[in-house]
Amino acid sequence: MIQGVKGDPTVYVGGEFLPLSRASVSVLDRGFIFGDGIYEVVPIYFGQPFRMAEHLDRLDRSLAKIEISQPMSREQWEGLVRDLIAKTDSQGNCAMVYIQVTRGVAKRDHAFPSPPVKPTVFAMVAPMVPPTEQVRRAGLKVISLPDERWLHCDIKSVSLLGNVLAKQAAVKAGVDEVVQFRDGMLTEGASCNIWVVKDGKVYAPPKNHLVLEGIRYGLMQELCEEIGIQFLLKPVPKEAVQSADELMLTSATKEVLPIVELDAQPVGSGRPGHVYESLRRAYDARIQALSQSISEAL
Repeated sequence: MIQGVKGDPTVYVGGEFLPLSRASVSVLDRGFIFGDGIYEVVPIYFGQPFRMAEHLDRLDRSLAKIEISQPMSREQWEGLVRDLIAKTDSQGNCAMVYIQVTRGVAKRDHAFPSPPVKPTVFAMVAPMVPPTEQVRRAGLKVISLPDERWLHCDIKSVSLLGNVLAKQAAVKAGVDEVVQFRDGMLTEGASCNIWVVKDGKVYAPPKNHLVLEGIRYGLMQELCEEIGIQFLLKPVPKEAVQSADELMLTSATKEVLPIVELDAQPVGSGRPGHVYESLRRAYDARIQALSQSISEAL
């Protein structure tokens, strides 16, 4: 895996690179006091960021929606990510870069500081273990839950208590994830997007304030178009999820995985389906293409 993260990895905070053991932020940082900030997780394969532009686009959107000024240019963000990868001496194939931006340090007051304060930027590289072949073949078990989170799920906020409680419900139930529903309609998992397959077509909820637009939203659409699978974004009722031929989930760290059991009932045949297998191959090809592009550049 990653050489540098096993001891005392280098992180970036407050404008400088430091060993993790020496990194700190003020207890008055609004990210600590109010959860007033946003974050991104960028997967790294073969020492290179995967879909970096899309992750930075979403970072821009999240910052704008909560009115935090952009602390870096696009080129500076890209440079920071590459510097962190280099400083952790990443020689393995997989890692992730975690980026967090909070509104900054100010007197505790619910209103935004006036005048604005300098945003706090934190970033680090951490290990990422891709799904094993065993997990890919066996699939995941999930339970359904009512979606009790706030109404701005499109913002990748560090205020994740609702997601934490949903994930803990999965842990207590002895399953891998949850599938959440709001007013009888599919939203997403605790930390992933959910995909429904029916009659060879892939469905997902529309991109709105009720779901986080995972970077794999765009990727899944691209992959479906490549391999000739119809892709539809539309409201998905719970009954359609329960009667799906296949279910899948996606995230930066989970990539794409099949769901074979929902609420102790098999999904379709109870095994990973053909649509999943086709998309999995296409996803793997994208990752391998990144490796090929690196080889050609050397």
